[in-house]
Amino acid sequence: MSPLTAQLHTADQVRRIEQRVFSAGTAAGTLMLRAGLCAYRILRGRWPKARRVSIVCGPGNNGGDGYVIAALAAKAGLEVQVVQQGEPRSVDAQTALVQAREAGATLVPYHAGALGDTDVLVDALLGIGLNHEPRAPFTEIITKMNAVAAPCLSVDIPSGLLADSGAAAGSVIKANVTATFVGLKIGLFTGRGPDCAGEILFDDLGVGESVRAEPHFATRLSSQWVRAVLPAREASFHKGRAGHLLVVGGGPGMAGAAGLAGAAALRCGSGRVTIACHPASAAAIAAGAPELMVRSVSAPADLTGLLDQMDAIVVGPGLGQDSWGTTLLALILDKADPSLLDADALNLLSLDRQPVGGSIVTPHPAEAARLLGKSTDNVSGDRPGAVRAISTALDAVCVLKGAGTLVCSSKGALLLCDRGNPGMASAGMGDLLSGVIGSLRAQGLSSLQAAGAGTWIHSAAADLAAAAGGPIGLIASDLMPYLRLLRNCPDKADEVSRHSF
Repeated sequence: MSPLTAQLHTADQVRRIEQRVFSAGTAAGTLMLRAGLCAYRILRGRWPKARRVSIVCGPGNNGGDGYVIAALAAKAGLEVQVVQQGEPRSVDAQTALVQAREAGATLVPYHAGALGDTDVLVDALLGIGLNHEPRAPFTEIITKMNAVAAPCLSVDIPSGLLADSGAAAGSVIKANVTATFVGLKIGLFTGRGPDCAGEILFDDLGVGESVRAEPHFATRLSSQWVRAVLPAREASFHKGRAGHLLVVGGGPGMAGAAGLAGAAALRCGSGRVTIACHPASAAAIAAGAPELMVRSVSAPADLTGLLDQMDAIVVGPGLGQDSWGTTLLALILDKADPSLLDADALNLLSLDRQPVGGSIVTPHPAEAARLLGKSTDNVSGDRPGAVRAISTALDAVCVLKGAGTLVCSSKGALLLCDRGNPGMASAGMGDLLSGVIGSLRAQGLSSLQAAGAGTWIHSAAADLAAAAGGPIGLIASDLMPYLRLLRNCPDKADEVSRHSF
């Protein structure tokens, strides 16, 4: 097996890589044999006591990989049943079918009762060529496969999951392990991918040089990437060089949002943080974190003098959409260059969708839908397309939150964060992220660097916190010590994976 790479690809890019390999003299059947052998070794390594294996094969080359697995398993003395949906189309897959039959595998056409008891189920039904919701009879087959009480190994991608977007509008396999080949598909890491793929294991099948020759679609963030962009500090460093961040928010009844953003910014290294909030929230914020400087703002005039003193400005945590929040946002958009807009600032921005050149916007899917004038389903159906559209329309770096958060610059650079867990679905997590990213922006990182590193640190901190006590019941303030840890030592996150809890 190969380590997971930083480069993420689309289905078309993977096909181009394969064509380059074929043109260099490697036969298509050779890649099929390598893929099947790799998947078989994973099966035996993960479930060494398995004696009965059921393999569901579709008509494409994904099914051909399944026939290779069947032949190897039967030769090893396992009881192998191959459930076929259609005859293989390619010569290589047809050859693999013959070899599976000759090795002793039992082949049966799919029918409602075809999937009986088994120790391991192998999904080789639909590959990366799927670009729409599965249709009958594949929908029925996938439903039946998910009902089997055995662990599932998906070959290349869980059937029903779209390789380019991570969307799965209809039936989709829920795998325990996905063995994927040649290039990592972005759909495995965003949208429904993290729900469906289980543990992702990768093998480039010996085509590394051809992969490197193909431009990749997105970059998967890592501790190495983050460490490379974080600024180092000399012994003579002082707080004046660490950046002064202004957080504008904390409307009536929402003091906690601005306070969390400010505290997270301090934990991530800001030298000074000022909170500009509604008078009704000032006392609560000051009492919650004495390290924060709190400025009571009754009207836009109270904010004017602060704007030109700041290294970065975050607008939105607890801002509200009343006249107080609306007038403050209008002033900032007119008089300053906000570094980051979140929460209610995005809801207000969606009313006219004016460009905010150089800023960072951090929508969740519903906010993204409002910014695009589309439905949340549209956003979920093509997360890479949605994040690019927002970034282009607003001339901003966009952070599209959710499973497999995406970060996109207006020039098209796309980053993906595969950290994070379901415990992050709790109040205040977005405010924390705003503070982390704003802090890094104030410390001198570019908008794209701050958004990428901040997103990764925030999600990786949540994973460390979840590993310590479980994801359910995780609250935003639980992340604070881990934000500080990862700002100093990003490599500490490598000790925990998303399968640790």
